[in-house]
Amino acid sequence: MRVLTVRQPWAWAILHGGKDVENRSRKLAGDYRGPIAIHAALGKTAALTDAQERLLLDHDIDGLIGAWLGGEPVLGGAIVGVVDLVDVHGAIGYWDRDNRWHLGCCETPWAETGFEHASGLADQLPVHLVLANPRPLTEPIPFKGGLGLRKLTPDIINLIEGV
Repeated sequence: MRVLTVRQPWAWAILHGGKDVENRSRKLAGDYRGPIAIHAALGKTAALTDAQERLLLDHDIDGLIGAWLGGEPVLGGAIVGVVDLVDVHGAIGYWDRDNRWHLGCCETPWAETGFEHASGLADQLPVHLVLANPRPLTEPIPFKGGLGLRKLTPDIINLIEGV
């Protein structure tokens, strides 16, 4: 099993809000496909675009994201759930005749095209980690985050699996 550190509120959205794509700037999974523990980072996303905020609120069944946007703290520094990594690909899209960009690889509002940012065109198109089967943990496991998709030790895997 591998672990991926994700800032809040995205870790919540992966496990509770239907976020089925994690956007990254590089292909960090290699050939790995399988279970990934989601580690909620201590730091949270500094600022959300209006579109990101609307998307989160549209999926906020339990009111946690609305409270977070209002200043309430969200859990960080812990493994909070597990998902399955089922695919990894670069954002693929096309320009239509009206010079509008359309994402052609993922039918989900969570997938970034690289063209959402106010600064203009991205230097490179994002990589999509396609996720499925979210399984939140009943008890978060304190854990120190890090960069990349890292291997977990057997003792942490046993805690996650309840062994």
